[in-house]
Amino acid sequence: MNRRKFNKTTSLSALGLISGLAVGCQNSGSQNAAKAVATAAEELVKKPFFKLSLAQWSLHKAIQGGTLDPFMFAEKAKSLGFSGLEYVNDLYNDHVNAASTRTEGVKSFTKKALAASKAAGVENVLIMIDGEGDLGIQNKTERLKGVDNHKKWVDAAKELGCHSIRINLFGDGTMEQQEEASSDSMRLLGEFAKDKNINIIVENHGGFSSDPNWVKRVMGKVNMPNVGTLPDFGNFCIAREGGERWGAPCINEYPDIYQAVDMMMPYAKAVSAKSYAFDDQGDETKIDYYKMIRIVKKAGYTGYVGVEFEGDIPEEEGIIATRDLLIKAGSI
Repeated sequence: MNRRKFNKTTSLSALGLISGLAVGCQNSGSQNAAKAVATAAEELVKKPFFKLSLAQWSLHKAIQGGTLDPFMFAEKAKSLGFSGLEYVNDLYNDHVNAASTRTEGVKSFTKKALAASKAAGVENVLIMIDGEGDLGIQNKTERLKGVDNHKKWVDAAKELGCHSIRINLFGDGTMEQQEEASSDSMRLLGEFAKDKNINIIVENHGGFSSDPNWVKRVMGKVNMPNVGTLPDFGNFCIAREGGERWGAPCINEYPDIYQAVDMMMPYAKAVSAKSYAFDDQGDETKIDYYKMIRIVKKAGYTGYVGVEFEGDIPEEEGIIATRDLLIKAGSI
């Protein structure tokens, strides 16, 4: 029997024994003893030290395939046992682009998403922003246009009650040049967002952002309380064949994903639990979730951990498997 099976079996056996003792104490009239035993039983069945949110990308196949309206996200997340929502702006492009201007489209999205989240009784956590301009490029005019494009999403996050927007730091030029440009972009967005109580957070999401040493240097240069990170359990490919951003084989991957998450956690405002596939025991086949969760806990983090399933099994099946694994790993 392996360690995880042993711990689970031992805990369940102890729980059964303690519950039996509690009943015996009640039958014998010893209420204080019964209460003490019941308290001990409750301690054995611990809840995770974090809350569970659902990253909308986990449902992107259904949304992009037309079988799930993106504005049903809140209701779907609630039905799957989640209390927090992590939006993906790209999944609302059809709605946003149908408006007279993109800014008006974002306002329309915000109003409709807020109503849906209130109806479902769930909390809006963050918005993942893609396609609004690269923030690490050397063309300053284009880069500042990208910064301005992100500002309407800061306003949307404020209206929704989110605590953060997730940005990307794609760019061009040398590592050092991208570091300077990215730091300036994050600082500008941080300044814009600080009085709105919105965090600007970067995920390890390809390029140099998947190198935690580079991310730490950017964080050090910006040095603002509302600028931080969104450590993802996956996404540590720094470079792909042909310079492609996505899709092509990875040719340079950060070698230790656990060390990488550990390095990013001191700046974390949110955590993304990436998953791909599961074994017969319900454990992720590529990522040691128990090790990852210990890293998250060691950092003192108690906020939302978002499920982001990207595997080949049906999306809802993968979401549930990831959710249950997080609960198991976070309760040990």
